[in-house]
Amino acid sequence: MDEENEIKESVSDEQNRGEETVSNTQYNSSFNISPDQKKTNFKPKKESTFGKTVLVPFVAGVLGASLMIGVCFGIPSIRKKIIPSGSSLLNTGTSSNPTYVNVSDYSNISTTVAEKSLPSVVGIKVTYQISSFFGSSKGEATGSGIIITEDGYILTNNHVVASTSNSYFAIQEATGITVKLYGDDTEYAATVVGTDSYTDLAVIKIEKDGLTPATLGNSDDVKIGEFVMAVGNPLGMDYSVTAGIVSAVNREIETDGATYYAIQTDAAINSGNSGGALVNANGEVIGINTLKFAGNGVEGVGFAIPISQTTKIVEQLMTNSEVVRPYIGITGSSVDSQVSEKYNIPKGVYVESVQEGSPAEKAGIQKGDIVTQIEGKDVASISELNRYKYNYEIGDKVTLTVIRNQEEMKVEVTLGNPPEEKEEPKTQTQTIQVPSSSGSGSIFDFFNY
Repeated sequence: MDEENEIKESVSDEQNRGEETVSNTQYNSSFNISPDQKKTNFKPKKESTFGKTVLVPFVAGVLGASLMIGVCFGIPSIRKKIIPSGSSLLNTGTSSNPTYVNVSDYSNISTTVAEKSLPSVVGIKVTYQISSFFGSSKGEATGSGIIITEDGYILTNNHVVASTSNSYFAIQEATGITVKLYGDDTEYAATVVGTDSYTDLAVIKIEKDGLTPATLGNSDDVKIGEFVMAVGNPLGMDYSVTAGIVSAVNREIETDGATYYAIQTDAAINSGNSGGALVNANGEVIGINTLKFAGNGVEGVGFAIPISQTTKIVEQLMTNSEVVRPYIGITGSSVDSQVSEKYNIPKGVYVESVQEGSPAEKAGIQKGDIVTQIEGKDVASISELNRYKYNYEIGDKVTLTVIRNQEEMKVEVTLGNPPEEKEEPKTQTQTIQVPSSSGSGSIFDFFNY
């Protein structure tokens, strides 16, 4: 009996241990671990070999390459072969995606343009006789010019050789003009070939051959933001250059009764720069430096006459010493948006009078007409009408759109010669504006340079 009980207890203990073993095995299997790996035959899941076979070698390769590049850039002899001597790199991109450009390219452009342009730009000195309340004295003014032919013809601004402003001092015509060439200290006497106050252009000439004429570009192709360089003689400092960009094109500027459609630039234009060259990255002249905004808080607002607008003017000045422009024969006033809305009339040029025997009278234009177009181009001011008219030659026929009694009509006008003006006396009293000693000024003040 006792043996039977011992056998039952032994079997019961074995069953309990078996149930405990099964329970522990199930529990530990859910975590893929064995409570006592020395006493069990449990095997964990097989680990992935991707990190050891792919990732670790890749990272090691990247680090090794980076280290090698760093060593190469640290050795001067190797660095010179990778990056040319004197060059500089500039990061122009974001930190996550940097883009590097060679800054030395910009310097190379500037030096190349300066070397090409300087021999074609001259310094001009003009001597005047000045009369004032205190008597008469001699005065001097300086400017710049652009060589346009090998035999001594030079293009400059009209205001460099003849002042046309109103002022406190009266000056007579220039008593002497001299020119200095690049790399030559000789002062060559110059004569005025022709002037045109409307476009502020003038041509002078020195007796010398073998000069270096400037390469003229096409200002019609100029784009906002492109590189430009102003070349001239600012503040009496011979042959200086300043660089910038084109800030705007076809900027309408009115000064001294004339209207300019100019190139605006932030390249510094100072006294003495007038008549000098504004050149592009190819060293081609695209403009003639003319004037700038002046006043407190104003910086980097200069203007140049587009070179493409000067071609016909220069040809006439060299051939005829003056510019003869086509003539319609009306006087009028501008009808802008404000006037148009106030009087309920179309924008254009209101005809105040028609000159007797003029092309306008022959074409049937009458007082009270409003000219709204010339050859299909809208006009809203006298300056716009003149701007388009001056693209044609004397004898050309143009079609004007005219409003008369609220009806539109087309009128064909044959452009004619302007009537002869009375000959002016040889000695003229012209004036020059003297800025205030305080240096203050409006943003709308202009200084011709």
